[in-house]
Amino acid sequence: MDEQRQITTAQEAADNALVLAFGRLQGAANRLEYILGRKIEEECGISHLMYEVLLILGRAGDPGLSMRAISQEQVLSTGGATRLVDRMEAAGLVRRVTDPNDGRGRLVRLTPLGEETAVRASRLHVENIKRYFLEPLPPSHRERFAEDLRILSRSARDFLPLLP
Repeated sequence: MDEQRQITTAQEAADNALVLAFGRLQGAANRLEYILGRKIEEECGISHLMYEVLLILGRAGDPGLSMRAISQEQVLSTGGATRLVDRMEAAGLVRRVTDPNDGRGRLVRLTPLGEETAVRASRLHVENIKRYFLEPLPPSHRERFAEDLRILSRSARDFLPLLP
């Protein structure tokens, strides 16, 4: 890839190897998110974003996470995270509890239904990841590709500003 080549026209911009590569990554991610997210919605009755929050809370364990931590993990505004958690709480997937380290603060925790939903959705998700994400790749590339994505994700996360 000749990333040093000067872009002087819209055609050159559209045909730039790096622009094309990133566009393919973004397109694949968007399409896969749509396909996999629809499967979770159809089978489990939750959005992909709700599923991601269930995973974040599952990783956190007890005592739970603050709204701020959830919003930063999902790159959401605190208002957006609050609305999402409100819907999840209404569905019985999470509950808010008092922060044991700060009596004024509130933490979000999985309920037993949230735990059960996370497990059921994850089993489905793993099968769909295999089908739509791994199977199209040559077997010899799969492990390296997954590692490269981990590196890219961590690097991009390190450049994100912390949300207020």
